[in-house]
Amino acid sequence: MPMARQMRIAVHMEGEMEIEPVAHHVGSMKADDAGRLNSRSATGGWTAAIFNMGVEIAERSAYFGVSSNLISYLTGPLGESMSSAATAVNVWSGVSSMLPLVGAFVADSYLGRYRTIVLASLLYLLGLGMLTLSSMPPTMNPSECTDFTACPRTQFQAGVFYFSLYVIAFAQGGHRPCVQTFGADQFDENNLEECKSKSSFFNWWNFGVHATSLVTTLALNYVQDNIGWTLGFGIPWIFMGVALTIFLLGTRFYRCHLIEDKNPFAKIWKACATLINSWQRTSIFATSTNGSTEALLPHASDRTKHSGYSQHESIDDAGQEEEAKGLLQLFPIWAACLTSAAVLGQSTTLFTKQASTLDRRIGTSFQVPPAALQSFVRISLIAFIPVYDRVIVPMARNFTGLPTGITMLQRIGTGLFLSVIMMVAAALIEMKRLETARDFGLVDMPDVAIPMSMWWLLPPYVLDGIMFVLTFVGLQEFFYGQVREEMRSLGLAFYSSVLGAGELLSGFLVSVIDKVTGSRGESWFSDNLNHAHLDYFYWLLAGLSSIQLGLFLCFAQSYVYKKKVPTAL
Repeated sequence: MPMARQMRIAVHMEGEMEIEPVAHHVGSMKADDAGRLNSRSATGGWTAAIFNMGVEIAERSAYFGVSSNLISYLTGPLGESMSSAATAVNVWSGVSSMLPLVGAFVADSYLGRYRTIVLASLLYLLGLGMLTLSSMPPTMNPSECTDFTACPRTQFQAGVFYFSLYVIAFAQGGHRPCVQTFGADQFDENNLEECKSKSSFFNWWNFGVHATSLVTTLALNYVQDNIGWTLGFGIPWIFMGVALTIFLLGTRFYRCHLIEDKNPFAKIWKACATLINSWQRTSIFATSTNGSTEALLPHASDRTKHSGYSQHESIDDAGQEEEAKGLLQLFPIWAACLTSAAVLGQSTTLFTKQASTLDRRIGTSFQVPPAALQSFVRISLIAFIPVYDRVIVPMARNFTGLPTGITMLQRIGTGLFLSVIMMVAAALIEMKRLETARDFGLVDMPDVAIPMSMWWLLPPYVLDGIMFVLTFVGLQEFFYGQVREEMRSLGLAFYSSVLGAGELLSGFLVSVIDKVTGSRGESWFSDNLNHAHLDYFYWLLAGLSSIQLGLFLCFAQSYVYKKKVPTAL
């Protein structure tokens, strides 16, 4: 029988030694955030994780069911211009991606992940319910509208609609960082087999979410465009109700973590303050002469002599300094991935605009919608995850001995390299598209399809999906594992904020370049894409991605992982 509990010794500033039991092994008992004792042999593992995957699949289907076709609703029933609608969608998406930082703070400091998920789900239901009601046509007589799905809504309905959107944004801000964290919590990282399962969990989590949302999003978009917006928004409300039900049904299988008495964020603030004070003291000694330094040392010795707990305080300060340094190491990695997040956003914007100018015929009459090509990102993502998890990782494991095959930073770096290749490929394809338009005399005819197959765009879309698996799924696992256990919701919120900041960066670059180039002649982003220079923009992103990769390699080389991965039971 393994030991039921392992003992952890914590040194406090008061100089006391406390022995704290920590449950890790199968068969031990662990209290959850509701105060119950659960046997680890009967909780956690894939059973609990599958419940969490089901919750996330339903929630993501609801979220993408609203976000994927939002611009069509704003330009249709709400009657907004294309520019104002695009701005509204970008702002909402950016805010939605940054709010998980707030949700993570609330979960890790006050409520716990379980309670935050429940409350966020209830708020989600409220927001989706209001959204559905606000989308109802002002008249129930279809003959009064030329297009019933685009029947104009009132100003009051528009106000309620926007309010509902931001209620949903706040709800997913609490839901998104907690559910995946809670699912990963079901695996004990101190056990070799469960450590392997935890690494696979992040892969299969994304597989399930993207595979299901691909199908549901296409179906919901059809309903919204051809049947009605009220039903199109009502179905996500049902999805969210299913998500909450699934989560509550799995309660007895969950391993939950108690919230510590002290706010973890207050501890981090104190650790950073301690580190700053240490740097200041080091700077003072470094700039002092030998004589003045020697003069200062006796005073420091006297303070140590006359302080009752200064020795223990020094030990505690040293530990806090190391913790603060570990957190500060995360920010260069975060910043070094922003350009890739901006690259990721091109598949839903500029790639789609390119596709609209190409020959999209299948057979003699069927035309593929330009936005439908985005599905190849998810298809490549779904196809690559099993290859990575079941082929690449086991092969790499034989050489490295690591449960994850390669390190998390090696995985992320490989994805960053692919982002460079992806942008180079996109730039070359756009150069080919412009050359074809010139050869056939179509430069001034933007509405005429260029005799160039849409399948030319397939490589960037496929690379987009593979890059996501390597870089962004890797970032999920990295940020989860490299923060304190009680702050892991914040860790996954860091991942989400990379995507949000990347979207804002992409929008900023496009806005600035459009103004600068437009003031000097034809903009790189001209409405007539045959006059535009998307290839220049892609080369710029390729260059920025190359610089980003170089910085990442420097940061990764000096990075010290928080803890070693177990290599034996």
